[in-house]
Amino acid sequence: MASAHHFFLYFLFLLLLLLLPSLATSAKIPAIIVFGDSTVDAGNNNVVPTILKSNFRPYGRDFVGGRPTGRFCNGRLPTDFISEAVGLPPLVPAYLDPAYGIRDFARGVCFASAGTGLDNATSDVLSVIPLWMEVELFKDYQKKLRRYVGRPKATQIINDAIYIVSIGTNDFLENYFLLVTGRYKQFTVEEFEDFLVSLAKDFLTNIYLLGARKISFAGLSAIGCLPLERTTNALKGGECIEEYNKVARDFNVKLQVMIKELCDRLPELKLRYAAVYDSLLHLIQNPAQYGIENVKEGCCATGTYEMGFLCNEDNPFTCPDADKYIFWDAFHPTEKINRLMANLTLRTSLKEFV
Repeated sequence: MASAHHFFLYFLFLLLLLLLPSLATSAKIPAIIVFGDSTVDAGNNNVVPTILKSNFRPYGRDFVGGRPTGRFCNGRLPTDFISEAVGLPPLVPAYLDPAYGIRDFARGVCFASAGTGLDNATSDVLSVIPLWMEVELFKDYQKKLRRYVGRPKATQIINDAIYIVSIGTNDFLENYFLLVTGRYKQFTVEEFEDFLVSLAKDFLTNIYLLGARKISFAGLSAIGCLPLERTTNALKGGECIEEYNKVARDFNVKLQVMIKELCDRLPELKLRYAAVYDSLLHLIQNPAQYGIENVKEGCCATGTYEMGFLCNEDNPFTCPDADKYIFWDAFHPTEKINRLMANLTLRTSLKEFV
């Protein structure tokens, strides 16, 4: 039975890899609107006074023109692929990027900030944009949108847009388990999970009240398998930290319960859970099926602890082919994996919208 299940997963992933370039949709999706952290930040941190930036090479080396944009990747993010797949521009621009204006943002906009979390204490660690400020930027965006297209059209765009939210990893790895904010003294890990779920509920209610209706909320991935976490687990052979993976699984269960409660309570809300945990774990456990040779380290530098400024062009160890890696740096996936995750999202949590 287990082998049949694995065969099905293998077949599904191969199918998804093949289908993305030819995805088409007849649905009218006016815009993609993005909230979250570095998994979806298209460059907002470029203009934030923080050390957590990626607007320099080798970040972006496989991007159009080989230019760094502030995306924590060698190329595009899942949100970029999703936008292109539904007939919108191939990039979702960062709201704070001065190269773009409301004409661009009317079709896609990203409010995400690398290093942020559901908990305000998480954003304080590296002085990035807190989630409540992302909501304030969303309000500012709506004012500009109303001036640009008029109130009725702006309302239609806001109501019919697809919202993608990817957040939560930093709350555990940068905040709770790093012992820098005091949350570990204030909460047990189970209590902290509950605290974060309540914050997610408040955030989702807030953007619902601002007009969001079609929302995909990503669960946590196998966070204990990130290269940075494997590095800290050197005494156990650099394997995944199961304690962290269990926290991710437990949080995801609670998140799904909350999502159902919100959908039952808020009229017309279509809030869907995006399951990424099993997908990432499947890739890690079956790399050869996808032409992947390294699941433990990132491509950039030594791939064991580098991200941000430590992942730079002066490092001689950066790999020549990121497609052979799951991770680009010690924390973030390669463009190849982002493409796969985008397609998985389109075929699952976003399926009814596209």
